[in-house]
Amino acid sequence: MNKPPIRHLRWYIAVLLCLASALNYLDRQTLSVLKETISKELSLSNADYGKITAWFLASYGVMYAVSGRIIDRIGTRLGFTLFVAGWSVANMLHCLAGTVAQFSFCRFLLGVFEPGSFTGGVKAVGEWFPMRDRALAIGIFNAGTAFGSVAAAPIVGVIAVHWGWQAAFLVTGALGFVWLVPWMLFFKPPGQHPRLSEEERQLILEGRAEETGKEPPPAWGRLLRMRETWGCVLVRALTDPVSYFLLFWVPPYFQKQYGFDLKQIAMSIWLPYAAAALGNLMGGAIPRFLISRGWELDRARKTTMILMTVTLLFCLFLVTQISQPILALFLVAGMAFCHGGWSNITLPAEVFPKNAIATVTGLGGALGSWMGALAMLTTGRVVDTYGYTPIFITCAVLYPTALLLVYVLIGKLGVVRKV
Repeated sequence: MNKPPIRHLRWYIAVLLCLASALNYLDRQTLSVLKETISKELSLSNADYGKITAWFLASYGVMYAVSGRIIDRIGTRLGFTLFVAGWSVANMLHCLAGTVAQFSFCRFLLGVFEPGSFTGGVKAVGEWFPMRDRALAIGIFNAGTAFGSVAAAPIVGVIAVHWGWQAAFLVTGALGFVWLVPWMLFFKPPGQHPRLSEEERQLILEGRAEETGKEPPPAWGRLLRMRETWGCVLVRALTDPVSYFLLFWVPPYFQKQYGFDLKQIAMSIWLPYAAAALGNLMGGAIPRFLISRGWELDRARKTTMILMTVTLLFCLFLVTQISQPILALFLVAGMAFCHGGWSNITLPAEVFPKNAIATVTGLGGALGSWMGALAMLTTGRVVDTYGYTPIFITCAVLYPTALLLVYVLIGKLGVVRKV
């Protein structure tokens, strides 16, 4: 007997993608949480730790571009399986490392596979959601990065305290294989899924008469001649460094600027990451609400971007003027909320056909990663010399510039270009 259709199946797909990005960041943050423990046991210096993390960034930036091309070539289901299994094995291998070279190899391998979560996730949303729902679906998927960041410290810490740091790498890595079970059983393209109702199938496929689903990914040269490609890529290059700032520099900021100790950091720094998750969701929910009131997708999305940009500028100005730590914490949380709500990763899914979404996402993520690595090197020097105020001023300049590029290079959102 045929099983009945699952109502709102596409939203279950979005939740599954959210869990994947949460596991991605949980695995990525495991070493950061265990840094002091491993350094003491193996006599690793801060310089050693810097070398180890540099190998991750080196492979991550390159593979962001390559992973998108691979997934556009072999498909979302197989591509996600390959990359999730790969980064899970890479994370588990950390338990065998005992030298800088061995940890560096494991981090390099982790960087090879982890970008596939984002290029594959955006492509999956492009396959499974009509245009008006894509910003919200990608917001749900991308919110997993914040959930993983929030969960990393308690999960990894408890496992390491009870069973040792090696067990933390084993357990967090093994969770990826647990996730692969429902992925392999549950995920299929909408045109082939036996549990998808005909009504929802037609909703998902609306406006896609020009796509047959069989097109190979377009040539690099053709994509790079399109101003929309450069718009998506340059927007990521401008805004991704803020993601790395929030991820790596918010705790040191409160330690240096306000004298937070480790206990205060543990009790309070989850707030900006939780705000970023909420921002990811609202960056899709607000446009979807406006579209339901008769707005065009282009107007709804750009209005949301303008709102987030203005609010973010307000938070960035005030955080440089106040001296109360609690107020500063909420202002940084507001900054993180607006950063998530900007939904920069959504843009390729709103202008490119599905056979090009992962490739363009990969190009943007690659340049964003390299700019992020450069920004992290520069941030340390600027903070040592001038403090954090110039960093916040720079962030304030980046978002209006990125918004201008959306208007000038990308143009109208919600209209799929011919490639």
